[in-house]
Amino acid sequence: MKKGHIIGLGIIAVAIVIIMTSIGDASSYESFSTAWEMKQDGEDKAIHVVGQLKKDGEGQVTGIQVREDKTSFTFLLVDNEGTEQKVFYNEPVPADFQRSEQVVVIGSYRDKEIFVADKILMKCPSKYQETEVQEAGM
Repeated sequence: MKKGHIIGLGIIAVAIVIIMTSIGDASSYESFSTAWEMKQDGEDKAIHVVGQLKKDGEGQVTGIQVREDKTSFTFLLVDNEGTEQKVFYNEPVPADFQRSEQVVVIGSYRDKEIFVADKILMKCPSKYQETEVQEAGM
């Protein structure tokens, strides 16, 4: 084999190893109960939990508490199993946070009372919802 072919095969092998390790690190969405069990089992990696903000009977978001200096806040998140959990985020409240349809928190438990989010991902309502299209006469 030529030297160039050997180097090319080596580069391909390294790329395959990198791809396989990144796929192995991909996280799936967990519930708060599963996240707590993982914490008790000693897993320290960041956990992804998906849910919705807690709302009252009128559809208004409840349970958001912002610190006076507005540098962090806590909120109540209800996961897909219906478990309600207090979540702490050490950053200001993101824009349109209360309008989000779904929230993904990435973090871990410090204790059973509070889940500490390192990162928040939001799915906000579409700008082009069906009602707005109908109002435009289409």
